[in-house]
Amino acid sequence: MAVVTFIETHNGKASKASLELLSYGRSMAAATSASLVAVIFSDSDTQELKDHGADVIYTVDTASDSYFNLERYSATLAEICALEKATLVVVSSSSEGRYLGPSLAVKTEATYLSNAVALPTAYNPLTVKQSCFTNKGFAISESLSSCTVLSLSSNAFGIHPQPGRGEVKTHPFASTQSKLEVTKVEHAQESISIADADIVVSGGRGLKGPEHWHLIEDLASTLGAATACSKPVSDLGWRPHSEHVGQTGKPVASNLYIAIGISGAIQHLAGINASKVKVVINNDPEAPFFKAADYGIVGDAFEVVPVLIEKLKALKKA
Repeated sequence: MAVVTFIETHNGKASKASLELLSYGRSMAAATSASLVAVIFSDSDTQELKDHGADVIYTVDTASDSYFNLERYSATLAEICALEKATLVVVSSSSEGRYLGPSLAVKTEATYLSNAVALPTAYNPLTVKQSCFTNKGFAISESLSSCTVLSLSSNAFGIHPQPGRGEVKTHPFASTQSKLEVTKVEHAQESISIADADIVVSGGRGLKGPEHWHLIEDLASTLGAATACSKPVSDLGWRPHSEHVGQTGKPVASNLYIAIGISGAIQHLAGINASKVKVVINNDPEAPFFKAADYGIVGDAFEVVPVLIEKLKALKKA
């Protein structure tokens, strides 16, 4: 029996979401007396995976196909699941995880349950709490299959390092033919990944133009945060689409989300609703974002943000 986790990499290292998967999987493995298996499609250093609980680590050489390929990744994972007699497979709620989970469930004849927000409350049958309706509600679901594929909501469980055995094995990349050919991938040049950031500072059309974006960047730099934007801002070309967050952009589940000059369209709120604390700065007291925010400042961003940066810098020096 095994709990299998899919490890994603960012700049050659396991992503924060993947380390969270290992912590989550470690707890499930302990509860079911199973081994925790990590599968990484890279030759990256595996020590970090061992430190975060992996008992067995499969490295898959993708030299002949270095880009994410759904068919070959899911086929490879299905082979490893069969070898390890997996009863649980855990993927993240990233774009790759959401793409991979259903395909893997089909190949392993497993149940697929998305957006898990806590450890299972029972294992026979497997019973899991899931977020639904864009994080406005919860569902309790049961899986009656011998194997279940779960996707874990970002920042739902946290990272809790606990060493595992760390036995390293290699596995060949599946030779499955794919109808999809990736010829080029352009990586965003963000200093801090939105997906992994604890704090995100986001700006909207209230900034009035790209020439004022230094306010967002200065506040983010002060807080050690990632920068983001609303859809209209990316559509106008003020910021790259890689920074667009919301239901139609990147989902955000940070510990702190600061929205500056963003009115709060329903699609934007749906994409950031999983963030733990939401702060809005807007000069319109009727902006919809105020109804969703934990804290709000009604005021001109051009006056409020510089003062906020000044106070934060003074606090850091104290």
